[in-house]
Amino acid sequence: MAQVEIINVTKRFGKTTALDNVNLDIKDNEFFVLFGPAGAGKTTLLNTIAGIYLPEEGMVKFDGEVMNQVDASHRNVAMVFENYALYPNQTVYENIASPLRSPLYKQDNETIDREVRRVASLLRIDGLLDRLPHQISNGQKQRVAIGRAIIRTPRVLLMDEPLAHLDAKLRNYMRSELKEMQSMFESTVIYVTHDYLEAISLGDRIAIIKEGKIVQVGTRDEIYYTPRNEFVAALVGEPEINIIDGTLVKENGTSYIKLEMKEELVPLPDNHPLTKTLCEYDTNEFHVGFRPQSIDYTFEYKEGYLKGSVYNFESLGNKAVLTVKVGDTFLRTLAPYDLRVQLDIDIYIDAPITKGLFFDSQTTELIGSYDDAKVNGNGTQE
Repeated sequence: MAQVEIINVTKRFGKTTALDNVNLDIKDNEFFVLFGPAGAGKTTLLNTIAGIYLPEEGMVKFDGEVMNQVDASHRNVAMVFENYALYPNQTVYENIASPLRSPLYKQDNETIDREVRRVASLLRIDGLLDRLPHQISNGQKQRVAIGRAIIRTPRVLLMDEPLAHLDAKLRNYMRSELKEMQSMFESTVIYVTHDYLEAISLGDRIAIIKEGKIVQVGTRDEIYYTPRNEFVAALVGEPEINIIDGTLVKENGTSYIKLEMKEELVPLPDNHPLTKTLCEYDTNEFHVGFRPQSIDYTFEYKEGYLKGSVYNFESLGNKAVLTVKVGDTFLRTLAPYDLRVQLDIDIYIDAPITKGLFFDSQTTELIGSYDDAKVNGNGTQE
């Protein structure tokens, strides 16, 4: 186990900056997730921690020790890849045992046998030890790859989208298994993914990365309820958050927000710190984000609700996404999967302003939210 510090790390490939002044402090024995779109720099950062790449600037530290000049083979780091990378001509037993037969970590046969069977039992593949890789399923192959990585108890376990090749059912199963196993790994785990569900279900903390820069680090609640900007807000949520234009209006001592899809002015809560912040802002143009589950709907007229039409209905198994068109604005909301609905029929929706996230229209940075009770799970807003 190790505390991993990434300090001002920059990595370039020619004229392309893959990592741009990255700073992270990953706790000992933490399950830490790197989450972002393809090409964001996740794998490059993983390889830099492993020592496969050396940064042009900055330092990588394990437990306070600078690792920049330590060869990858001596960092005691193990990696699990997307493609398993098993030896096809060796049994499951020999694949798992291979690190303990290497010159650097060589052990006697009795120790190897004991450790292989311990790890195989932990991963529930002890009945597969005599099989070759082509004789087992993809999920079992992934367990073998994990077993090979953890058998020598590495200080840091790096996992690069290890579930990407699995089907949806097996991926869901392996997510819960990985979280359960993590307490037994006895390693700090750094896990790379572009899958939102993997990130929030596995990570003790999550780092959002975009174009080589760390955008935000926090728990799943911190990132979901207080996203640093619109990019994070759109990335963490399924279906994606609705972002609409809003204009601050002051009339007769009362502050209102004029939303792009609504003619009426919406009064803002009096004596709330966010209202005061918005009124003192250097612009009256904002972006307001509404999570789909915050938008209510009905098929019968209801006072205060906006009239729109059903644009699309997408069933997703145990839930559905209902897209409503109000004027030129499209809003996504959640609906029961078995809802019977026809396209283009009238529908009435309500987006309570107290459920909105307010963003700067120029920088897209978060200004705040009226729904303070859900921030950080303890009712306080950072």
